Amino acid sequence: MTQRVALVTGAAGGQGWAIAKRLRARGYSVGACDLRADEIVTAVRELGDGEMIAIELDVTSAEQWAAAVDKVVDRFGSLSTLVNNAGALHRASLADETPEDFENSWRVNCLGAFLGLRATLDQLRAAQHAAVVNICSTGAMRPFPQHCAYGSAKWALRGLTQAAAAELGPSGIRVNAVFPGPIATSMLDEATQTRLADTAMFGRIGQPTEIADAVAFLVSEEASFITGSELVVDGGQCLQIR
Repeated sequence: MTQRVALVTGAAGGQGWAIAKRLRARGYSVGACDLRADEIVTAVRELGDGEMIAIELDVTSAEQWAAAVDKVVDRFGSLSTLVNNAGALHRASLADETPEDFENSWRVNCLGAFLGLRATLDQLRAAQHAAVVNICSTGAMRPFPQHCAYGSAKWALRGLTQAAAAELGPSGIRVNAVFPGPIATSMLDEATQTRLADTAMFGRIGQPTEIADAVAFLVSEEASFITGSELVVDGGQCLQIR
């Protein structure tokens, strides 16, 4: 069997942790990466699975990306799958937005994925069934007020996904994107989750495991003829005009 090894960013959070665990359940060895080193180390230790390792990673640092890839390859021997899940939700009106916060949103939500693609490229080119999934957002499909920094960064990530898919396809590397709608994680406070559920088509918001299912499909061999795709997992949010 071809070895399957995944690196997942933002893995200490609800969505990233769900993705890491789902890929592990599918037989992947997993490098679970997060800036919150103590949290990811604790989570992996409590899981008690030698085929998942915890790695501290600031996705905006090229040096830390290189070190993270080295750790995954040193432990598992290769790397075939990259999931760029790390993100930071930032809200502010145009009048209140600052250059510093705007730039930071772009660095976390788009630059981090670019650095990840660059850092893993040699490993992906050498792997069989190599796959990348970038976690975008419905904010990259429709406008949301007070989301100019976050929304524009996710739009840029959407474009990066398309450009990378076109460039890397001839190397056998598939690059796709998942577009979550509102998901029950710490990124949304309780009041926001309740408000969004009250207006949702299905009367609820999504669960992290539902995003993990989408990612697991896109990186699997069942999706071997899919690249440059945009899989929306939003419970119909983008169909609602309000």
